[in-house]
Amino acid sequence: MKTALSLVLTASALSACGAPQATTPEATMEPTNAQKAVALLNSIETGDTSAVAYINPEQYTQHNLAVADGLAGFGEVLAALPEGSAKVSVQRVLTDGDYVITHTEYDFFGPKVGFDIFRFEDGLIVEHWDNLQELVAETASGRTQIDGPTEVTDLELTEANKALVKGFVADVLMGGSPEKITQYIHPDNYAQHNPAVGDGLAALGAAMKAMAEAGTPMVYEKNHAVFGEGNFVLTVSEGVFLGQPTSFYDLFRIDGGKIVEHWDAIETIPPRDEWKNDNGKFGFPGME
Repeated sequence: MKTALSLVLTASALSACGAPQATTPEATMEPTNAQKAVALLNSIETGDTSAVAYINPEQYTQHNLAVADGLAGFGEVLAALPEGSAKVSVQRVLTDGDYVITHTEYDFFGPKVGFDIFRFEDGLIVEHWDNLQELVAETASGRTQIDGPTEVTDLELTEANKALVKGFVADVLMGGSPEKITQYIHPDNYAQHNPAVGDGLAALGAAMKAMAEAGTPMVYEKNHAVFGEGNFVLTVSEGVFLGQPTSFYDLFRIDGGKIVEHWDAIETIPPRDEWKNDNGKFGFPGME
């Protein structure tokens, strides 16, 4: 694939010359880390090789276990895509310190929705994590897995909202004090984007009960990270679903001190002998 080859060749050239900072034709000032992350994702569709300059070619740690480490692994995946098949539509972008989190609809070896997390050092991407899930045609709530509000607001409430969601994960999802659920989720206004769960607390409770009765409970065992900006908070957790080791990425929107909306991507963690890198699925510097 010509685009993938160009990206790999560009990456090699950047490595040889010390990875100069890239600038976009329409901007004269240095792009933000969020803009760089979005440009890199968009390059999967457009083939814009300049976006590769936002990756540190000498230090790019990959946590997608189906992709080999470094820029070579990135190029290898792009080369496997059928020509012109990739589509990328970034819907939400959050910045939390050195991390940028994106929520994206893809056509990437088939229609998918996913979260990408990029860690930056000195303006360059040095580490990447993600969770991808296939898109479905119909959901229990009638919403899609990606639609809904996108604007980041209430920046002054970032830390309070992160604390709220961290408590929800510990008390409800991990079973510490599940009876506290109404302290976290708005009882009359809870929009759900998980394809198997309807809107509202009653639907959530019914879905969790049905999974438990079927012997396939969704078990959260460890919360690895909580990222947030304003009214949006993303948690990254590890556990078991359908009897398989699983990575849970949950995005929450908070309004008035309560969780009012939820999106997620759930991905099975492959067996160790299938990993294409040795970096693991988790491990967030400064977060764990």
